[in-house]
This record gives sequence, C-alpha cells and structure tokens, in this order.
Amino acid sequence: MSALGKVVRSGVGRRRVQTLVIGLATMMAVAASVLGGSLLVVSGAPFDDAFARQHGAHLAVQFDAGEVSAGQLSESRETEGVSGAAGPFRTATVTPREDGAGPGWPMTVAGRSGPGREVDEVALLDGRWPTRSGEVVLSADSSLIPDLGRRIAFSHLPGGPTLTVVGVARSVTRTADAWVVPSQMPALTAPGGGGYQMLYRFTEADTVARITAGGRAVRQSLPPGTAAAGEQSWLTVRKSAERDTALYVPFLIAFGALGLIMSVLVVGNVVASAVGTGTRRIGILKAVGFTPAQVVRAYVGQALIPAAAGTVLGVLAGHLLAVPVLAETGEIYGTSSLAVAPQVDLGVIAGVLGLVAATGWAGAWRAGRLRTVDALAVGRTASAGRGRWAARLAGRLPLPQPVALGLARPFARPARALAMGTAILFGTIAVTFTVGMGASLGQVMKAKAHDAADVVVPVPAPDFGPGGPGPGKRSRADPAAVAAAIEAAAGTGEYYRAARVRATVSGLNGTTDVIAFTGDASWGGYTMVAGRWIDGPGEAVVPTPFLAATGTRIGATVTLNGLAEPVTVRIVGEVLDPRNDGMQVFTDVSTLAAAHPDLTETSHHLVVTPGTEVTGYVDALNKDLAPLGVTARAGGPDGGSDMVVTLNTLSVILTLMLVAVAALGVLNGVLLDTRERVREIGVHKALGMTPRQTIVTVLTSVVVTGLVAGGLGVPLGVALHGRVLPAMGDSVGLRLPDSVIAVHHAAELFPLALGGLLIAVLGALLPAGWAAGARTATALRTE
Repeated sequence: MSALGKVVRSGVGRRRVQTLVIGLATMMAVAASVLGGSLLVVSGAPFDDAFARQHGAHLAVQFDAGEVSAGQLSESRETEGVSGAAGPFRTATVTPREDGAGPGWPMTVAGRSGPGREVDEVALLDGRWPTRSGEVVLSADSSLIPDLGRRIAFSHLPGGPTLTVVGVARSVTRTADAWVVPSQMPALTAPGGGGYQMLYRFTEADTVARITAGGRAVRQSLPPGTAAAGEQSWLTVRKSAERDTALYVPFLIAFGALGLIMSVLVVGNVVASAVGTGTRRIGILKAVGFTPAQVVRAYVGQALIPAAAGTVLGVLAGHLLAVPVLAETGEIYGTSSLAVAPQVDLGVIAGVLGLVAATGWAGAWRAGRLRTVDALAVGRTASAGRGRWAARLAGRLPLPQPVALGLARPFARPARALAMGTAILFGTIAVTFTVGMGASLGQVMKAKAHDAADVVVPVPAPDFGPGGPGPGKRSRADPAAVAAAIEAAAGTGEYYRAARVRATVSGLNGTTDVIAFTGDASWGGYTMVAGRWIDGPGEAVVPTPFLAATGTRIGATVTLNGLAEPVTVRIVGEVLDPRNDGMQVFTDVSTLAAAHPDLTETSHHLVVTPGTEVTGYVDALNKDLAPLGVTARAGGPDGGSDMVVTLNTLSVILTLMLVAVAALGVLNGVLLDTRERVREIGVHKALGMTPRQTIVTVLTSVVVTGLVAGGLGVPLGVALHGRVLPAMGDSVGLRLPDSVIAVHHAAELFPLALGGLLIAVLGALLPAGWAAGARTATALRTE
C-alpha cells in the first residue's frame, strides 16, 4: 500500500464517528434518490411498453348511432393530424346474467372481426378470438371472472341471447369490456340503442392540449351538429396505470433532497473539522514529503471511502424498497421492464459521490495551502479570544456558572455551531413533515371511509350456503323494514340510507359506482373539494378523477347507462373520495327512481342522540334487526389501506435516518469541541467543577443551537408539507382540500420546535459523558 493509502486508511479508522456520519448520511440520500428516481423513470414503463407494442389508441370516441352513420365516421380517418384509425365498431351497454345467477354489472361490448393490428391491437391472453355468433372474449379487466367456457345470459334483451366465453384479452387503453363478432351486435343492442366507437392515433399526442385539438378536428370533419357521446384519452388511462407508484414520487423527492443537502453539509463539516483539528498532523505530512495535492487527496479519500460504502448500501436499500411497489404494475402488463433502472443507479451514484468529492475538496483545500512551518507551529487548542463578549454577557446573567459557560460556547466556534444547527434544522424539518403527512393521510382515509356515523347497518353479505338464494346473490333484507326498526329505536338521531348500483358512463369503459342516498348524507363524512352537496333529484357530486376521466367540470351533465333506462345527472360538486379509483357518482335516490326502482342492497347510517351509549344502542337495535337478517355495528373506519401503511412506514424510516444523521452530526461537533477544550475542562475540574456540572456545561452548549434550529425547522417543515402533499394528490388525480393540507395545529408546533432541542441533547450526551469521566490530571497534561 502506498503512503497516501496508509494515511487515508489511518484517518478513516481514527475518526470512527465522522466515518459513521458520512456513511449514514450518504446511504439515506442514495436510498431515497434511487427509490424516487426509479419510480419516476419506470412507473410508466409497463404501460408505455404495452401501448407501443399494441399500437394503443390515443383517443377513443363514442358516437350515438342515431346521429351519425358508419360511412361518415369512416371518412374521419382522413382528418388532418390523424395517423391511423380503427372502426367504426358497433357498441352496446348490456347487463349480463352469469350462468343463470343474479344480474351482473353493466359492461360495454364492441363488435370486432378480429383483434386488430394498426390501432388498438387487443392482446389475446388466453383462448381464442370469437369466430361466430354466440361467442365472446372478455377483457381481463372486466367485472366478470373471465373463465373459458362460462356462459353469460342477457335475458333482458329480446330473444335472451347467451354467449360462451372463448377467450380472455386486454386492450391497453381499455376500449371495451368484451368483444364479439360484428354479426352478434344486433342481438345485443336494444331497439333504438347502441352506438359507434372510433379509435384514433394522432401524429402528435403527448399532451392533453394536443389530444383535445385532435378530437376537435375529428368532430369538425363530421356533419354539423354531430357530438361525441364520450371520449377517453390514452393519457387518462396512463395516469390511472401510474397512480399507485406516482404517489410516492413527490414524497421521495422531498426526502432525497433533504438527504443530499444534509450529506453535503455533513461531509463539508467533517472534512473542515478534520483539517482544523489536524493542522499539526498536516504539517508533519508535508515535512515528510507529501505535496499539497496529496494532502488534499488524503482528506477527500477519507470522505469518499465511507461515502462509497453508504452509496452501495443505499442503492441496495432503494431497490429492495422499489421492488414491492412496482411488482404489481409489471405483472398486470406482462413486462419485466421494472427489474432495474441502471440509468437511475448510475446517475445517483455519480451525482452523490461527485458531490462528496467536490465538498471534501473544498474543505481540504485549506490543508493544501497551509505552509509546513505554520502548520507545525500550531497546536490543537482553539484560540482563546473567540466569543469573549458572549462569555462576559452570559456571566452577568442570573444563571449557574456551568450553564453560563455552556451558553457562551457556540459563539467561540460559530462555524461549527452553524453546521450543527443546520443538521438539527433538517432533522426538525423531516419530523415536522412526517407528522403532517401522517395527519393528512389520516384525513384522506377518513374521507375514504366516510366514518362520521356512530352506527352502520351494512348490506348483508352474500349467502353461499346450501339452499341459499344462489351464487353471488344476497339475502334480500327489506330496506323499509330495516329503516322502520332504526327509526323506532330509542336514541336514533340523524339517519340516511345509501344504495349502491353499477352503471356505465358514456365514453368510458368499465363500470362506475353510483351511490344513491335516501335522506341528508352531507354529514356522513363526505369531504367537499368544490361546489356543494346534492340538494335534489337530477344532481350529483363526483370525485376529481371522475371529472378528469370524463373531461367534465362542475355544472356539466353526464349520462349513466346500463340501468333500466339512461339517467342524466348534473354535477354540482366535487368530493374527495379515492375509492374505486375515484370513479363514483353520488346522487339522490329519487334520481334513479325510474331507472332502478328496486334498490335492495342498501346500507343504513345514523348518529345517536346526545347521551346515548353507542354499544348499548347497537345491542338493543340488533335484537330488532335479527329477524330481518341484518346486523348493526359501531361506525368508524375499518382500517387503512396498504398504500397508506407503506407511505407512513417509509416516511418514519427515512425520518429516523435523517434524525440519526442530525444527532450524529451534533455528536461529531460536540466531540471535536470537547477534545479541543480538554485542557480548559481540566482547569475547571481542578477549580472544583463536578462531573455533573461538566455534563450540564456540555449539554447547555447545544441548547441555543437546538432551540434556534428547531424554531426555524418547524415552519420550513410545514411549508414543505404544504408543497409536497398537493403534488402527491395531483399525482393520483386528487385535489386535496385545506382540511387535508392544513393539519398542523398551534398546539403541535411548540412540541415539534422542542424536537430540535431533543436532537441536540441526544447528540451531545456521549461527549458530555466522556468529558465528565476524563481525569483532571490527564486533561491538564493535554495540549
């Protein structure tokens, strides 16, 4: 080993605390950066790969068959900007009965002679494509279980056609729930119903504005007055496919940035401190022949070795954390593109090590410039003249002498105190941000659960037992009888019923939950983002993703299909509800009176009157409900989602790592300070200072730094939370109201500010114990 290598190895082994601080800070920064970068780069890769492979449609447009002909739609292929088109395909919204069981959910069926090739090539996953009437291919995303050989009946249609499942397929842009041969479509189309579907690819389709312009050009090419019944952009489907992973990106970018900044500060502080305390050693190295460049490289190497180890561990941790987050998306689209993101790894490794090297070089540059004679003449004791004014001021305060000595100490080494304060600052920011995010996610889960009711009577579970009503059917409890029992119970307060049905929306494939309320449900935990709650028949409130998917806004109307007759509702409000990917419609039960008069799958929600004990009320109510086949339970959320648990776990882990780095940064600074002051500590002990007073002096030396850093870190953490949470909501298509974002209350801010003091004291405990245990004679002999 060369002489330079021996110096580097000796420095790394001698400065164990500094080595640990650099390694941990680097590992935390790299882990968050690799995880966030990987999610950012590859979260859309499965969908993008499948979209390119299947020539996905940039825009799927639904037209009313009564307004435009197939020939007119075929001519729209020649519209300027259209690079390819498929269709027109006849479509119909039907509600099947599966093997003679109860009614299923509405589904969109398209008539296609084959899976296609130029536009929206449907990928056949199992079985074959239908070749004659009576056969159907189900989408893998269909609400029906796509088992080959299953028979699906449509008894509500003339002639009661029955189809046999012969294949399972997937359209990357979800253009239909099932496909049949074109000759089958007349039997699946109700008189006067049905429509046409056109699928377009554009020369430019990478933004919402370009998709909108392309759709406008297509409509303008059709006869005047022709309107689209619905449209679906590939960008909307892509965003839905990325939703689960995109949520993590803003959060991880915030932690990655905090980690990178802290790494730079820690490395700079450690190297600068090593140079400051090793001045005499630097002089010896130069005296034995080391050049200035070799001295600089020695100190940079001492920073790079633990940084490289931390980088390796950080890359491994980042990949281990990313695998479970991305695995499900890759499985859905049948791709292995999520296995590794080498460009992210290389970029993060090069960036972090480059920052460490540059920061270390900046800190070690002073060592290279020192003259050998000057370096040899300098001892390790700090200048006694620094901070005298602070010591005199502290001495005049009515405080014990050990406390006064400690309070004045930061002013003797202001640069070191600033470095420790910055580390504490970032630790406090992380803690404040994590506390706020946990509270915000709790508010989102509360909005998702709608748990404002004290008591809930849920929909009866399906009866699969012998002699039951059949597969998939429910025990039919009479909602009116249940309501009468609830209203007659002593202690019943406000009360509403909620019935859920499935419908389709013009222009969208798949089903949408329609929740119809009997009574005022505005108190039921539904968090409004904009607009107002429903106030009568024909009105609806919807989540933000529904508005984005349908291209509508408050005041617009949408048509619900798949019921006994189409129902048109006007959107009057936007509600926060992430369930079912936000594809829900909330309306009044009178809106569905004609289209679905028999709403039997009804849940009941109520609050008890003041002074009524919920458990006793539930027990008494269940005695009356037992003959009806339903059971009441206490209200409240049933549990958090896996995504919320994952986010909270990640945030706690990364925050603890940042706090640990901050505490180790304080430990490093205080340790250097006590070693510099070892002779001063010996003098104080010789004059009568006890070990307990020595500990008080050392701990007090970080009090001012901890309080100031904590006081600054809390508002910065609140500000970071206010920027990251809306970005996280936007990444999954949700607009978050102020009640979800403004979760930091005044009562919480003061304890959070004291967190900075706690970090400082924790970091100073070990050096304080070392100083208290040092023997007086040994300390006095130390130079």
